[in-house]
This record gives sequence, structure tokens and C-alpha cells, in this order.
Amino acid sequence: MGLKGFVEGGIASIVAGSTTHPFDLIKVRMQLQGETQAHGPQPIQTLRPALAFPTTTTIIAPPSLPPPPPPPPQRVGPISVGIRIVQSEGLPALFSGISATILRQTLYSTTRMGLYEILKTKWSDPNSGSIPLVRKIAAGLIAGGIGAAVGNPADVAMVRMQADGRLPADQRRNYRSVFDAITRMSKQEGVTSLWRGSSLTVNRAMIVTASQLASYDQIKETILEKGLMKDGLGTHVTASFAAGFVASVASNPVDVIKTRVMNMKVGPGGEAPYAGALDCAMKTVRTEGPMALYKGFIPTITRQGPFTVVLFVTLEQVRKLLKDF
Repeated sequence: MGLKGFVEGGIASIVAGSTTHPFDLIKVRMQLQGETQAHGPQPIQTLRPALAFPTTTTIIAPPSLPPPPPPPPQRVGPISVGIRIVQSEGLPALFSGISATILRQTLYSTTRMGLYEILKTKWSDPNSGSIPLVRKIAAGLIAGGIGAAVGNPADVAMVRMQADGRLPADQRRNYRSVFDAITRMSKQEGVTSLWRGSSLTVNRAMIVTASQLASYDQIKETILEKGLMKDGLGTHVTASFAAGFVASVASNPVDVIKTRVMNMKVGPGGEAPYAGALDCAMKTVRTEGPMALYKGFIPTITRQGPFTVVLFVTLEQVRKLLKDF
């Protein structure tokens, strides 16, 4: 299997990631809703220094009341978010960060798909070729974690490029490509910024890979063993869509926190909005409620479902094409 598994998984992942990129962009924008409101810059109160010498006339101004807090931002759905993006930024904006998506799939998904196949083959029963669900999950956890560590720089760049359009024009980063993003981040924020949120990326990737790949294999095997469907397109679509739903439910909370940590803007000598993943999760829940961790779930499942379907259907077809190699 070796190198062949990496090639097959890489081709399928790039095709799936590219075709579902607009859904991913909408998901990122929705996950950032309410963040500026909750963690934006606070007004600075200044104290007027006392005069060194008393004056003949002292005027005491009445204390001014603080301005009322702005109303909470209106939550909008994925269709409205997509329409607003097109109206304000143009149709090509739906593919903002596509170069980062391709690089991310090349690094992250190629690694995880290849490693998963290697581990699955190594841990399967030599006689029957079957592998227990627990081992499939373990293989997914290991493969996902390693793949995420490899692809984290592209993941950070992708999140920033997708989120850029929601910022005021004078605050946008305006990365020209994923390589421009990585280069500028290294120079302006240090090389370590390329692995910002890497613990979250690894955790999310482990959850996604274990739930997505293991559930696909398990559901597909069950369908074939029970004789519900034959091994063909219908089985592949059914198993892959179910796997996409499982992966979406399991990974969305980690995905929200990952998006916010990666997107935070820290100037030279400035204080980061979040001290880490746990701090981000606590602030998000405290200011926006527990369900904030499932922001963007509709576009997540809207993207994860088709992504997983395209991924595995393409993978099965690529395997047929390369079976003699």
C-alpha cells in the first residue's frame, strides 16, 4: 500500500477540498460572528490630572454616563452570509483562500489518508483482512494528529484568508496567496505563529479523522455484510454522508475554538484576545452561551457532507484506476 495510499488519498482530498471550499468559507465567517462584539477593544478611561494650584473659579461638571452597550449583532444563516459575501466582496470572494485549501489538503489530508491506510493494513487480521472498530478509531486518531501537525501552517493561512473580508478595509491582511501569507506571518509574527492553534488543529484532526474514516469503513462494511446494497456508488454515497454527519457533530466545538484562536490579531507588544484554547472556550461560552460552540454547524454539515461524499467517491474511483499499479 505504502506510497500508493498517500497518492490516492491526496488526489481525492484535493478534489473534495476544492469543490466544497465556499461552504468552508461561509462556515468560518459564521463561527466568527459575535466575536468582535464580545472581545473588541474596550473604551479607555482617562483621569484628568489635578491642578498644582487652585484657581479662583472651580467648575464641577456633572458626571457623564457611560454610553449604552451596542445591541448584540444579528445572527444570520449560511445563505444570508453567502449572499452578503457576494454582494459586498464579489463572487470570487467565495473562493478566498483556495490556494491555502489546496496546500492544506496536499499536506494534511494526504498524510492522514496515507497513514490511516498503512496502520489499518498493519493492524488488520492477516487471515480475514478485517479490523475491529477500536483499531480503526486508533488508526484515525494517530493519522489525523500527525497530518494536522504537518499541515498547520496552511490551515492558519486558510482561516485568515477566508476571514479577511469581514474586517474593515484598513485592517485587512490582504494576503495575495498562501505562500505570501506564510511568508508575511513568519516575518511579522515569528515562525511560531505558523503553528498557532496547533494543539486545537491536532485535536480536531484526530476527532475528524477517527470519526470520518473509521465510521465510513464501518458503515460500508455493515451495509455489505447485511446485503443491504451492493458495493457501488450508492453504498459509497450512503456510507460517506453518514460519516460526514458523525464527523461534523464530533468536531464542530473544537473547530469553532480553532478558528477564533487562529484568526486573532496580535500586534507587536500587544495582548492576545485569548490566552489559549481553554481561555477561548470559556470566554466564548460566557459571553455567547454554550451553543456558540456549534456556530456554523449548518454550513459545517453542508460542507462536511458533500466533502466526505466527494472524498470517498473520488477515492474509490482513484483506487480502481490505480489498482494495477
